[in-house]
Amino acid sequence: MNTAGHSEAKAPRGLELTPFRGLRYDPDRVGSLAAVTSPPYDVVVRPDGLHHLQSADPFNIVRLILPEADTPEARNAQAADTLRRWRSEGVLTADPEPGLYVYEQRDGDGMLQRGIIGALRVSDPDERVVLPHEDVMPHVVADRADLMRATSANLEPLLLTYRGDGSAAVTAGLIERTAGRPPLLATTTEDGFRHRLWSVTDPADLAAVRREIAGHQALIADGHHRWATYRRLRAEHPSPGPWDHGLVLLVDTARYPLRVRAIHRLLHGLAVADAVAALNGLFRVRRVDAPLDGAMDVLAEAAADGNAFLLAGDGAFHLVDRPDPELLARTVPVDRPVAWRTLDATVLHATLLDHVWRVPDSPGHIAYIHDTAATVDKACRDGGTAVLMHPVHEDVVRDLARQGVTMPRKSTSFGPKPASGLVLRALDL
Repeated sequence: MNTAGHSEAKAPRGLELTPFRGLRYDPDRVGSLAAVTSPPYDVVVRPDGLHHLQSADPFNIVRLILPEADTPEARNAQAADTLRRWRSEGVLTADPEPGLYVYEQRDGDGMLQRGIIGALRVSDPDERVVLPHEDVMPHVVADRADLMRATSANLEPLLLTYRGDGSAAVTAGLIERTAGRPPLLATTTEDGFRHRLWSVTDPADLAAVRREIAGHQALIADGHHRWATYRRLRAEHPSPGPWDHGLVLLVDTARYPLRVRAIHRLLHGLAVADAVAALNGLFRVRRVDAPLDGAMDVLAEAAADGNAFLLAGDGAFHLVDRPDPELLARTVPVDRPVAWRTLDATVLHATLLDHVWRVPDSPGHIAYIHDTAATVDKACRDGGTAVLMHPVHEDVVRDLARQGVTMPRKSTSFGPKPASGLVLRALDL
């Protein structure tokens, strides 16, 4: 057997989605399904959000995806022990037969998203089957890999999208029919989203979905670090084996368009006054006298005409736009497509962080936060600078990914993201 298992030349393959025996909470053993779920590990605003979720229920999934202990080794050992204990006590139980899972999210504003959760074959980058659009941080990949090794489980699905455009009619029909049946579980989380989950186990249905999905590429919408982790772990283990696959939610955005939001930056060691002073003569800076929602509207208007950012943390908002063209020419790399060179995230990292503010892109200096208000609140409390971003359009993301060009890390936030804790994949099943 080839222990690496991945070096032979093979015919091109598309997406390969495989049924698995899901590991799910027993509703009779927990306070409520909503109380044991969590946003994905990188969306939880720590420590406030982590402690809130821990106190929601003693079995909340954050005790697995974000364990707390004094050292990384202790954290991962604790997660592994917790998972073993919950399984042995029947808090988490395995479904009796392998299946794919239809997953639905719906909010009060008319947002409806449906997709399929399954175990996806982990492909090599040169296969161009799963397309990343962002760079990753090696220390995060290492952290996630250590956790997955310790638990021998995929604890939360990453989010992949594809464009069915009429070519996925069988899968779409199956999802619609399945959503008309009573679900395995239904719960409403505190963010107002209603979640429902169904299992699909009929061999004919599974084969039909597998055939149809195989004709598509997928874009990583959320979970670049988890995908990189899957690839690292697959390379470490013999093939064929359970590490050849990773847990994903696959959504057809031709039928269910996602929302694209920005991910904001919190600069820990830079006061707003110093950040603004350093921009003199390089960017235009204007104070925005408006509440957060109004300030974000001003940012959106400015972003339609070029690079724009909103700084906060001193009790006010400061719009930063109209960069000096000569400054951009000196600081932005020229070996990438124009669409990449003009991204707000590119200009933020290459020009502002690296050149103007000289802030290293490391956890000690920059935090990446999805929630806008939380970013501003933390900047005000900590004396740092919140850099609020305007989202990138999905078409730009997809076009760059197809060209093999990755955006700066944490450039986008696609959603809604799958709730963690509804279905897990234990590799020993």
